[in-house]
Amino acid sequence: MCDTCGCNIDHGHGHAHNHPHEHDHNHDQAPGNVDMGRQSLLNLNDRLAGDNRRLFRDKGITVINVVSSPGAGKTALLEKTMRELGRDLKVAAIVGDLATNHDADRLRASGAPAHQITTGSACHLDAHMVHHALYHLDLEALDLLFIENVGNLVCPASFDLGEDLFVVLLATTEGEDKPLKYPVIFLKADAVIVNKTDLATAVDFDRTTALAHLAEAAPKARIFETSAKNGDGVALWCDYLRKLSVAKKRTFSPA
Repeated sequence: MCDTCGCNIDHGHGHAHNHPHEHDHNHDQAPGNVDMGRQSLLNLNDRLAGDNRRLFRDKGITVINVVSSPGAGKTALLEKTMRELGRDLKVAAIVGDLATNHDADRLRASGAPAHQITTGSACHLDAHMVHHALYHLDLEALDLLFIENVGNLVCPASFDLGEDLFVVLLATTEGEDKPLKYPVIFLKADAVIVNKTDLATAVDFDRTTALAHLAEAAPKARIFETSAKNGDGVALWCDYLRKLSVAKKRTFSPA
């Protein structure tokens, strides 16, 4: 939570807005204003994540929360992914960074809408931030939404955003031991993408050791190996996401 990880989120509410749907909190209870003696921040986040999840379910939107260390290649991979999926699905992105709109600008170049959340000192996105970003997107025109989280392998593990799929990106340039050093986030992963495979030989990345560590640290995760630079593995990753979207649409009943 914020006081524990040191990010000290301030969700200022000095702006007027309409919510994409009604949720059961008022602004006096928003994260940053919560009396921590009365209600834990994580409990509140889980409740708001539930609101998000119901909204995504009601709209038939598949939501992918993508986390990694800084520089692992999240944005580059999402650029290729959104271009590929945009041929037959309606996709969009929410991007979290401490500063700048650079990543959202890059993703918009794929032809899909993207909204930037600038977190300031906050080292992760939370359900409340995501909820308020949704009114910048046309939810009626979406099949799949990517949430590119702040580059961090610690705090995002604690904050449910209402996603369908929690994805951890591991770059070959980071070494094979990241899953063992950051076990909490890898244990939570539904999928792990080993990215920058084009650099594996140059950095002496030991694929066998890395996959063994992933089997130990992320036992439930589906593993993908990709290169955002040359496109290797991206088609398989995109096919997986298409199948998830189709499966969710089958359970979707418009109001």
